[in-house]
Amino acid sequence: MNKLTHAIKNFRITRKVFCYPYVLFLMFFVLLPLVLILINAFIKDDTFSFRNFADFFSDATGLRVLGNSILVGLITTVLCLAIGYPVAYILSRQNSGRVLVLLFIMPMWINFLIRTLSTKAIFEALNVELGWGTVIFGMVYNYLPFMILPLHTTLSGIDKSYTEAAQDLGADPTTVFLKTTLPLSLPGIISGITMVFVPTISTFAITELLSDRQIYLFGDSIQMKFMQGESMFGVGSVMSLIMLAMVLISNFVMSRFNKGGNGGKNLW
Repeated sequence: MNKLTHAIKNFRITRKVFCYPYVLFLMFFVLLPLVLILINAFIKDDTFSFRNFADFFSDATGLRVLGNSILVGLITTVLCLAIGYPVAYILSRQNSGRVLVLLFIMPMWINFLIRTLSTKAIFEALNVELGWGTVIFGMVYNYLPFMILPLHTTLSGIDKSYTEAAQDLGADPTTVFLKTTLPLSLPGIISGITMVFVPTISTFAITELLSDRQIYLFGDSIQMKFMQGESMFGVGSVMSLIMLAMVLISNFVMSRFNKGGNGGKNLW
């Protein structure tokens, strides 16, 4: 009793104390599910086996879905970058840019399923045939803010003295952009690509809704495997591990590329 009283008296609230709930949350809702997925991937008929991996890699349909997911992720990322960079660049040059960028961020405050269902309703009202085109549109619509926000933040933070120095040295607007603005905005580009490509390849429901259940990507396939019963838990776990590996590889490549680019420090 005396030890407990002494411990209570000596207890001090420090910054570490506020980390404990978050650590517990990660252990139970992130780490534990990953461990269960890892175990299920190597369990078949209550025995340790690699048959789940063999079942997936021998399935041509599953591999085709994986390839389609990567392709859709690349197309979505390229389109978001092509649209998002000019928008972010223009907004960063305006005094009201911080306010206007909220117009692109506001849709993120609404659940993506509600946004997707609304988009589907618009397509149906316009008699637009649901398919690959509507899926790509939905992907770009949902993930474009994730490209604009980091780009706008990076472009707004670029010191104008770099541009002025380049202009004083006789550089034309195109050269100023290619030699100064673009290299300095590289961290924002890398961040935007990561924030768009990674969730796109693992997304689900968007493709199912905007294709009227005609198109399924990798995230949809994983969900279907787990809904088919315990017999498919192993294959679904393998697919989840593959998706996790793709996410980790994508982040590693982007971080290495960003590090290699030195954040645009070597302008010339």
